[in-house]
Amino acid sequence: MHFSDRKVAAVFARYDRREQADSQRMRELGPAAFAIRDEFLLPVGPEVGAFLHALILARRPRRILELGTSYGYSTLFLADAARSVGAKVVTIEIADYKQAHARTQLAEAGLDDVVDFRLGDAVAMIREDSGSFDFALLDIWKELYLPCFDALYPKLDEESVICADNMISPEIARPEVREYRNAVREKADLQTALLPIGQGIELTVRWRDGNPKL
Repeated sequence: MHFSDRKVAAVFARYDRREQADSQRMRELGPAAFAIRDEFLLPVGPEVGAFLHALILARRPRRILELGTSYGYSTLFLADAARSVGAKVVTIEIADYKQAHARTQLAEAGLDDVVDFRLGDAVAMIREDSGSFDFALLDIWKELYLPCFDALYPKLDEESVICADNMISPEIARPEVREYRNAVREKADLQTALLPIGQGIELTVRWRDGNPKL
């Protein structure tokens, strides 16, 4: 991924170095890494990040929702694209230390002015939000995908886009993934497709009449 802004590129390079170091440490720890998984970056990866970035530039959403800020890796891609199209990113995280790290990184990238950081329960915060969303990224603990989707669905604008990560891997999340995908397919006004990018992206578009403009 090529960022034209030097500050954004510098922050991404730092994320990239951390991801490589974390991946090496997880390989060394083996199964024991699962117990301390919150310490690791676990990013969507540059391919998915670039895809999200390009999709935002193409769709030009007004209000973007990210469920699962974590350490801010994907937030960087969302916010950089959002600034280009005049959008705002609402990102929700439950771990204060992760959000604090993300805030620092986005501030150093000069993107904190387009990001609304929210800390707390994602389902409750979606329901409490008085607005609507036309782009959403789901990258939260997989048991929360379905309740988050149920809360988000009424707030989707016409031709809104949902990108749900980890649809193919890790395999341990397959039961929750199936529940989410089944719920999406039950909605008559949603069209959806599984994309083999990164760990698997489910790309869903809301439409009522005519064809979705992907």
